[in-house]
Amino acid sequence: MRKLTLLFTIFAVSITYAQTIQDSITFDPQKQINAAQRLLSGNYGKAVTVGAYGELTYNQPESQNGELDVQRLVLLFGYKFNDKTQFVTELELEHVEEVFVEQAFVNYAVGSNVSLRGGLMLVPMGIVNEFHEPTTFNGVERPAVDNVIIPTTWREIGVGVTGRFNDLSLGYQAYVFNGFKSTTSDGAGGLSGFLKGSNGLRGGRQKAIKSTVDSPTLSLKLDYYGLPGLRLGLAGYTGKTQAEDDIEELEGANVGVSMVGLDARYAYQRFTARGQFIYASLSDTEAYNTATGKDLGSALQGWYLEGAYNLLPQGKQQRLFAFLRYEQYDTHADTAGSLTRNDAYNRTDITTGLSYHIAPGVVLKGDYQFRDNALSGDNVDDRLNFGIGVWF
Repeated sequence: MRKLTLLFTIFAVSITYAQTIQDSITFDPQKQINAAQRLLSGNYGKAVTVGAYGELTYNQPESQNGELDVQRLVLLFGYKFNDKTQFVTELELEHVEEVFVEQAFVNYAVGSNVSLRGGLMLVPMGIVNEFHEPTTFNGVERPAVDNVIIPTTWREIGVGVTGRFNDLSLGYQAYVFNGFKSTTSDGAGGLSGFLKGSNGLRGGRQKAIKSTVDSPTLSLKLDYYGLPGLRLGLAGYTGKTQAEDDIEELEGANVGVSMVGLDARYAYQRFTARGQFIYASLSDTEAYNTATGKDLGSALQGWYLEGAYNLLPQGKQQRLFAFLRYEQYDTHADTAGSLTRNDAYNRTDITTGLSYHIAPGVVLKGDYQFRDNALSGDNVDDRLNFGIGVWF
């Protein structure tokens, strides 16, 4: 009760303070695009397009030293070969020391509303995995559901088709990807595993780094945008994890993954809201845990609801959102065999703060997170966060 009282006090004070500052960017989810869509849109009217986004963050847990970090800097490049064929790539530098290719794909427009794609692409699941530029979401850190349950940024190599049925106000994506990597040889005739209880599938992302594949996975998403200000998403992903050639037939080498996601975004005047629910069912986890010594759950589940209100008048160049997000996520939503459920993996985060868009493409963020898990006692540090985000 004490935490809840403090939460609403901070939220109320934030609103009072923010009304003294001044306001415009479009946050209509039906018009919102991500970096790859911007490069493909042709708005620049040039063969070569260049952009970037980045985040600098400060995290201060209540009982530890704070951390300052250039969390990521992503360089965006696009090339238009002709009216039908384009190439998009994103090069990411994380924490000033790691370099990744986040996307690299060719887009071929078969028709005005149908495109074929191939290369390294984002898996369409949830909101933030596709829309993770820092000016597109509230909070210094991405929602934990989009980190632990959906392993954002989740991308793999594949081919597929994307487009829309305008008469039905329906967008679609369908891809075949390589899957998560689950196991490798431990050098002694046994298996070493990449998947575990604390963060589920996250450790199995291959990220196009000499990816292995022994069976393809299927990813689908439908987006409905037929009602003003509302966008609804339904996503599915199914397949088996991947193992190295010489161990793929060993018991426990592979895990079956079936994931479904529902998401919604809404905007009306100065109010915006979003939410999502993700559930993943994993098969053969008992054999996997026995072979690798890991504690992977047989079900992962997470959801969140968020509301935000622009405290500045409409029609201005700036916006200031006060927001509140409640999320619950559990990587041991179910366990198989003799594995005991770990309540430390059943977590709740409540985040409230401000997102001040001082110009289109520049945001200053501050928030406070009340964090807890199902273990008895107050055993998780709450956290104060500040950040600067840019996207152009």
